[in-house]
Amino acid sequence: MPTLISFIAAALPIAPAGSGVDSGAEMKPAAPASVNPIGDQLPEFVDYLPQQLRPAWDTIAQYPALQGLIIALLFFGLAHLVRGLVIRSLSGLASRSKTTLDDDIVKHLRKPLFSTIFLFGLILAAKASDLPTGTDLIVNVMLSLIIVNWIGALMNISSIVLHAVGNQRSRFRIIEERTIPILDLIIKLLILLVGSYVLLLVWGINPVGWLASAGIVGIALGFAAKDTLANLFSGFFILADAPYKLGDYVNLDSGERGMVTNIGMRSTRLLTRDDVEITLPNAVIANAKIVNESGGVSPQMRVRLNVGVAYGSDVDQVCEVLQAVAEQHKDIVRHPAPRVRMRAFGASSLDFQLMGWIRKPEDRGRILHELLMDTYKAFAAADIEIPYNKTDLYIKEMPKP
Repeated sequence: MPTLISFIAAALPIAPAGSGVDSGAEMKPAAPASVNPIGDQLPEFVDYLPQQLRPAWDTIAQYPALQGLIIALLFFGLAHLVRGLVIRSLSGLASRSKTTLDDDIVKHLRKPLFSTIFLFGLILAAKASDLPTGTDLIVNVMLSLIIVNWIGALMNISSIVLHAVGNQRSRFRIIEERTIPILDLIIKLLILLVGSYVLLLVWGINPVGWLASAGIVGIALGFAAKDTLANLFSGFFILADAPYKLGDYVNLDSGERGMVTNIGMRSTRLLTRDDVEITLPNAVIANAKIVNESGGVSPQMRVRLNVGVAYGSDVDQVCEVLQAVAEQHKDIVRHPAPRVRMRAFGASSLDFQLMGWIRKPEDRGRILHELLMDTYKAFAAADIEIPYNKTDLYIKEMPKP
């Protein structure tokens, strides 16, 4: 309770005792503190000129409108010149590389590079033109356009670099096809947050108050949408940890089995052998035991066929027949080779197990069916008895008529 009270007291603008504020007066929230806009801290155009040119510029400064026009035209030409030189130099370096990554980055740098120089010139022109009103608004709008251009360019470049790095799987294992969407989203959100912070500074708004308000709103939304957030965070950890991937056959401890068809931020979809799609929340999968039948070194999996033969059977012949059944099946791989093992002396049978590897987990049911059919036919041809429960009735004495 003391912590909660101190938090409320710190959040509310309550005047301290003895401050002279009428306790019965209506309390108003304090206005958010402001900061000096970035535009007010920019130097004038004359500050960039060398000392030799300043006397001539002072003569032109007597005509503010002409001065602003000259600055705008000067920076327009400078923007074209710098963009041409820089882009041409970068394009020459990019042409020497074997990938198209450099070319794509250079392409996205053309617009922000030109707009930054030209819009900065318009800012200096607006300040030198000595407009009667609206100078601060023009300066803030021009700075905002520069920031927006760079936000868009950095978002595009981040996506290009992320996909290029993802192709280097031998060096960057965490950046793969399944993790690229979430990493791309995180990077773009960071760029957007930093850009928004700078935009607030441009317009002279103190971001601290907005961040505090956003934190309170975030706590409220977190309680209201805790299930959705749990699924989102679980989706992130599933993408990062990768217990399965698209196309894998998985079994869950809740009984679901199927092929993974989609891994989203909120849910995962499985396609069962009955051609039924199951959508499972990621929070459920994150807390479940997952058996990935397609995992391991290769997607191959081993099937086991348990079969019993009657006591008195030739065990060597049983092994040879079962081995031949596995080797003659077209879907049983040759490496690793199939094998037969005797497992136990059962209550009414000798228990054997036939083990073989198959290429696709989804074929397990069909292959087991075919192995059972082939085994029954092979045992019948070899006169090997498969025991079953039966009852023998013995009559000791026939009743007299």
